[in-house]
Amino acid sequence: MTERHTPVQVQGLTGVAALAGGSNNSLALRQNGTVWAWGNNYSGQLGDGTTIHRLTPVQVPGLTGVTALAVGLLHTLALKQDGTVWAWGNNAYGELGDGTTTQRLTPVQVPGLTDVMALAVSSGGPSYSLAVKQDGSVWAWGYNATGQLGDGTTRNRLTPVQVPGLTGVTALAGGGAHTLALKQDGTVWAWGNGGLGQLGDGTTTSQRLTPVQVQGLTGVAAISAGTWYSLAMKQDGTVWAWGNNGTGQLGDGTNNWRLTPYQVPGLSL
Repeated sequence: MTERHTPVQVQGLTGVAALAGGSNNSLALRQNGTVWAWGNNYSGQLGDGTTIHRLTPVQVPGLTGVTALAVGLLHTLALKQDGTVWAWGNNAYGELGDGTTTQRLTPVQVPGLTDVMALAVSSGGPSYSLAVKQDGSVWAWGYNATGQLGDGTTRNRLTPVQVPGLTGVTALAGGGAHTLALKQDGTVWAWGNGGLGQLGDGTTTSQRLTPVQVQGLTGVAAISAGTWYSLAMKQDGTVWAWGNNGTGQLGDGTNNWRLTPYQVPGLSL
């Protein structure tokens, strides 16, 4: 295996519509709705029926009509045109949503979950999964030790459970152990681990078991969650950040944590 310090073309892969990356593996969604994967496959996260690492892309068998992907550390979710969700890879915490903790080397359907329009997964730490349905409701499953599933408990969930009291959601983002939701009205809601201020509620509460509104943030168009920090872009093109800032990841010129959103200076459309 050769390190590359400049870009090289991925062999044999054309007609790509979207890309997604895990911790040590990569996936591509082609325009024809097929999924291709390569890289580390220790937990079956490539979905090709093996645990063999792949140096060039292989097609995920039996999976067509895919419109979106979400890739975690060791598992993958795929959203199909018919609104169903399919999952494969590591399943130690129930992150595949199939009612078991059994590793899956090929895609299995997440039962009881239909009419889905968007997916998200945790960006680090023990894994969990998220989906927003066409009706704006949010569903979550997998690891839940700090309430990152938002269901009012700290119980791991092997199948999807609805996040209560949360409606009108258009997008989700999963952090290391916290979750963000963007609503149609441009507000952002957060839950899970807030120990470094990543929930944006003005506290360092380590567990929020149900959603709380991020303070002072309206008119949001997009959200993103890092391992211990959070980001939002407003409709006016400004960028706002909060949470851990030990290495300057909030872009505010300091290393200070931010418990509520702070505008990243000099950055706007």
